[in-house]
Amino acid sequence: MTDAHDTAADSSLRTTGGAPPDDGGSSAAQAPIPLLEPREGIPPVVADESALAEVVAAFAAGRGPVAVDAERASGYRYGQRAYLVQLRREGAGTALIDPVACPDLSALGEALSGVEWVLHAATQDLPCLREIGMVPTRLFDTELAGRLAGFPRVGLGAMVENVLGFLLEKGHSAVDWSTRPLPEPWLRYAALDVELLVDLRDALEKELDRQGKLDWAWQEFDAIASAPPPEPRKDPWRRTSGMHKVRRRRQMAVVRELWQTRDRIARRRDVSPGKVLPDAAIVEAALAMPANPHALAALNGFGQRVGRRQLEQWQAAVDRAKALSEDRLPQPGQPVTGPPPPRAWADKDPAAAARLSAARAGVTELAEALNMPAENLITPDTVRRVCWEPPSPPTPESVAAALTAHGARAWQVEQVTPVLVTALSAESARGA
Repeated sequence: MTDAHDTAADSSLRTTGGAPPDDGGSSAAQAPIPLLEPREGIPPVVADESALAEVVAAFAAGRGPVAVDAERASGYRYGQRAYLVQLRREGAGTALIDPVACPDLSALGEALSGVEWVLHAATQDLPCLREIGMVPTRLFDTELAGRLAGFPRVGLGAMVENVLGFLLEKGHSAVDWSTRPLPEPWLRYAALDVELLVDLRDALEKELDRQGKLDWAWQEFDAIASAPPPEPRKDPWRRTSGMHKVRRRRQMAVVRELWQTRDRIARRRDVSPGKVLPDAAIVEAALAMPANPHALAALNGFGQRVGRRQLEQWQAAVDRAKALSEDRLPQPGQPVTGPPPPRAWADKDPAAAARLSAARAGVTELAEALNMPAENLITPDTVRRVCWEPPSPPTPESVAAALTAHGARAWQVEQVTPVLVTALSAESARGA
């Protein structure tokens, strides 16, 4: 694999890999090179067990980290399942796998157990990879690495251009990946997504090491790899866009009934819920509380394209909500497990509001000094929780213990503890 393409990549790494990240790569010696074709061409899509077995054997025998990516069709299909999986590893080349035809990739996952997986924005792809049996034990997230290193733009295209000097075409990112057969331009795009991912990983590792942040990054990557699958959302209907307009419990019940009806239809038809009925239409029906299908048809989202049978179906959901007894209506909000919203702190606890203001200012200043987003230095939720119920007295040991209890990594505890001790101690002294 020492062709001209490799040589160009190596040269680009030498000229741009050490550039300061905040200059956006503008110091590169030449204009970015368009990346038009995978170096070995577009591989055939793996769509049967025998071809999959060959890929498993080839990637098990490969060398070094493996680049992994997945394409979903969430804007078109129900759920977040993968419709194409791309991999690249030295010694194995690139593989494009159809997880619809090969829904169980656990053998591939096992073959790559212990191998470092390189993903971009790993938390987006890990759920759909987990569904098909692919779970990394060790990973490197190039998007998160870019954030920690202080790059202003961390999309894959921007990172490949600014760090490696190649122009990656990103025009097919939002297409319907459930389409079969997949068009050749889409497959080319998918293969190119993993073409330089390991090169990008290597350059970012060097940059993080240069900045003294490499150990921090590994702590973050290990936390992602070891995190359990997220718990299913409670009352997911509450996340309907525009829900803040719905105030009354009876109206909330209409949202719930329409959302659940839509979800059943979307699941059965395997289409995105938004294509069945937009969120805006659900909220409008909840606010209007239509008395019959004719009144419902007058609302936005229930117009000419909605047939009589569908209107009756939606109206039946509204009527079910209207018929509920008071004790079965949803409560105004979900149970609060943490601090109240920060906007309410000034009224509920002025001292806590002052602590939060001081802590936020200190974290922002430190994040700027470290050249990274404040939310990557420490999550805003962690800061809120520590400020709402601060340890008493706020010593370095007690604050560090509180941060650790809320899931902060060791490097975050080390960096943030002095800032929070200062903020909490100042407000504590002022209160005394």
